Amino acid sequence: MAVKEGLLPERYVGAQLVGRGGMGEIYRATDTSLGRAVAIKVLDDRYSQDANVRARFTREALAAARLSGNPNIVTIYDVGEHNDRPYIVMEYIGGGSLEQRLRDGGAVSTRQALDWLEQAANALDAAHREGVVHRDVKPANLLLDRYGRVHVADFGIASAAGLGSLTQTGTVLGTASYLSPEQAKGERTTPASDLYSLGVVAFELMTGRRPFEADSVAAEAAAHVTGVLPSVCDVNPQAPCELDPVFEQALAKEPSRRHGSAAEFVAALRESLEHAAGPTRIVAPAPAPPPSRPRPVATRSSHPAWLVPALLVLVLGLLGAGIAYALTGRDGSNAPAPVRVTTAVHTVTEQSRTVVSTVVTTAPPPTTTAPPATTSASVGGDPVAENNRAWALMQQGDYTDALPLLRDAQAQLQGRGDLAEAYTDYNLGYTLMQLGQCSEALQYLEASRQLQPQRHEVHDAIKQAKKC
Repeated sequence: MAVKEGLLPERYVGAQLVGRGGMGEIYRATDTSLGRAVAIKVLDDRYSQDANVRARFTREALAAARLSGNPNIVTIYDVGEHNDRPYIVMEYIGGGSLEQRLRDGGAVSTRQALDWLEQAANALDAAHREGVVHRDVKPANLLLDRYGRVHVADFGIASAAGLGSLTQTGTVLGTASYLSPEQAKGERTTPASDLYSLGVVAFELMTGRRPFEADSVAAEAAAHVTGVLPSVCDVNPQAPCELDPVFEQALAKEPSRRHGSAAEFVAALRESLEHAAGPTRIVAPAPAPPPSRPRPVATRSSHPAWLVPALLVLVLGLLGAGIAYALTGRDGSNAPAPVRVTTAVHTVTEQSRTVVSTVVTTAPPPTTTAPPATTSASVGGDPVAENNRAWALMQQGDYTDALPLLRDAQAQLQGRGDLAEAYTDYNLGYTLMQLGQCSEALQYLEASRQLQPQRHEVHDAIKQAKKC
């Protein structure tokens, strides 16, 4: 589409319309001075005639420009007016938006959703620390770069254009699906309003639908004020019901009942998902240090405390029996083939569903000599089992014997990026700290923090290690 002559300053050439909203248009152009592609938002004519709106637009844009150093916030390069039309020049993010991803594919994997939500949360919390409220958090304003990372766009723009309530037409009515109850009622917006909107985005990413989806924007906006939040597993049977309490807090009608920050909300989602996955896998617990030390990383579970150790004993016992049979059995050949041992563990979740977790291992061919005696530092064994044995030793205060087990487990788990690696890193770092090797402990504690940044126990241990 041809661009009206004189709409943009001369340094911006090759402008193409790439988006339109209730408040103006967005163009992709080339900045000839710096030789880079940019996105330029131009305030619509109907608003640019109002001097107060123009001043607010510029003021809010300048406030948002303070946030440009954040890696998850769209960088603003320039703010100004040309031919009585205010404009904002921003970095061009060419990977589309979460709105497009949802429209094309519906719900995404929980891992992908958490990655995107963490990046958006980082941006929103940074803005809130600077006193900037977004007011229009929605998938269309969560842009993706070519690496799939989220960049939040349009901080404060809806308010700047004088579109702060449902009494206005255009953009706000068009995004009523993500409005907080206080926004829908035309009340003052706060950081809690952004957290509510992020909660709606999260619900949609994990279920494929918005929580109060309706036939009209007015009905949907009203549901944010008076509607009852549905269960995620009713909207999408593939989503775990354990998420419901998190969304009930995130989408509370009263702002004061919501999470304290966007990061806290995403951490709660992650913890609930880990809890939902718990019955189908064995995850190594973290140590229980003395009261004077930082509190350990704990695995939440609704099962009795004896259940996981009992299952571990059962699994390891059955595996041991299978391997012993393989070592003594003969099939007439000189080199018997490895034996495949399969063990099924049945547990029952809170939803009364039976979950079968299958553990498969392959025993090595038997040797002609007796195997070496098993020691507490059995190198090369199952890393999760080694971590569990080390944990038991740590419970008894035997950090010296726990250390080689943890070193071996950490070496095998390194690079997996899962909770087993995170817990082993923590246990190894904590053990080294107890043995006075605080400098080395820090590297493993920091690695654990990278994998589970929401765990305050890990942060406390790092502080402790830096002091010792």
